[in-house]
Amino acid sequence: MNDFLIIGGGVIGMLTASQLAEAGHGVTLVERGRCGQEASWAGGGIVSPLYPWRYSEPVSQLARHAEREYGVLAAHLFDTTGIDIEYRQKGLLYLRVDDGERAFAWAQRQGWPLERVEASFIYAKEPWLGEGIHDGLWMPTLGSVRNPRLCRALRARLEALPNVEVVEQAAVQRLVVERGRACGVETVQGRIAAGRVILCGGAWSGALLAEHDVALPVRPVKGQMMLFTTPPMPGGRQLLERVVLADGRYLIPRGDGRVLVGSTLEQVDFDKRTTEEARDSLWQSAVAMLPALAECEVEHHWAGLRPGAPDGIPFIGAVPGLEGLYVNAGHYRNGLVLAPAATRLLVDLLLERDPLVDPSPYRPGRRRARSAALCGLDRGQGDGVDDVVDQGTA
Repeated sequence: MNDFLIIGGGVIGMLTASQLAEAGHGVTLVERGRCGQEASWAGGGIVSPLYPWRYSEPVSQLARHAEREYGVLAAHLFDTTGIDIEYRQKGLLYLRVDDGERAFAWAQRQGWPLERVEASFIYAKEPWLGEGIHDGLWMPTLGSVRNPRLCRALRARLEALPNVEVVEQAAVQRLVVERGRACGVETVQGRIAAGRVILCGGAWSGALLAEHDVALPVRPVKGQMMLFTTPPMPGGRQLLERVVLADGRYLIPRGDGRVLVGSTLEQVDFDKRTTEEARDSLWQSAVAMLPALAECEVEHHWAGLRPGAPDGIPFIGAVPGLEGLYVNAGHYRNGLVLAPAATRLLVDLLLERDPLVDPSPYRPGRRRARSAALCGLDRGQGDGVDDVVDQGTA
């Protein structure tokens, strides 16, 4: 029996497992499918909330710490696995922002670099953007990762750690609770016991706890995205070289020239089917920002399920009413964004270390926010498939 059992093999679950194992603990990770093939795979990989000034301080606080950690994480994974997760800090261009004063006030409070730039600056950075841009905002330090490669690197890291057991294709049927304490799980492959249980099940987390009369207001929010293949451009440039955001939609470049466009926001329960309506909408958004994409092939179109929580603030910590059970879920569009900090916070609590940040805003069982505030859906904030295509990471 290992010290810890982690339910869920996304980036949150795998990072938690690696941190606990590197601290000397035995860890079992259980995944219903294959590790890193749900929301962690489906996201865009931007290492910041898209409009960070529109989020609450608890989200901003984790995001600040996570951004500082991503460079270290990328180097550590490359050193230990040989996989480059393509962590790039090439900045983000914001177009048509209607709350710029709020953005600058936030940036000043946070000590975050943000500047207003003119059309000449924007087109020098990205010469193939559509015409008619007069100005925008520029966040020079913003980075991105190639999330399918991040998932592969984390999975390879776990394979190399002798005190980690990864059990895939093992859907959890129920928690095992004895005398009020969570001590394992029943899976389709049988029972697995552990000293403590950590739930990192993303959009599925609330359903599992509901069977034990524990309310965790996390629900799925579907996001659809598309991937374009682009040709080489003059001068050895790529068609797009940095993240561009306009009207709540974003374009993300990959190192090989591919370009992602995302994403939709749909509350349709656990339905991950793609739709022609979303495909058309994404295509129109992409071409409006980068007209040359009209002549490029759409390589793939997919959907993923984000774990939405009230106010977009994740639940991190001990689950009230069930001893030995912990949760790290509800990151909404910011699972990849917050992962290094959110997992570090939970591991700090588990190992009784001084926590990275004050854990109280993330405490499971905190008073539920107004349902209308779920994830800030009215503000167009930002992240967000299945396991068939690797977003061009071959």
